[in-house]
Amino acid sequence: METKEQPDSDPFAAMESLREALSGVGIVLPSLAVDAASPRLRLVELGRVRSDVAVRLAEALRRGGNE
Repeated sequence: METKEQPDSDPFAAMESLREALSGVGIVLPSLAVDAASPRLRLVELGRVRSDVAVRLAEALRRGGNE
């Protein structure tokens, strides 16, 4: 699946969308936030996670988010 960069996307909406999607598969990224240091870039900070959470995230992505 190819995605195009959307320079006008709202980083706060993107962060909340990601938080909701991850929550739907039982994954929480406690450090998930908008990077306020570079507002022009509209970056979402994913933060650090424990290795077991990284494995669960990888599994969810491989499944396409379907349980």
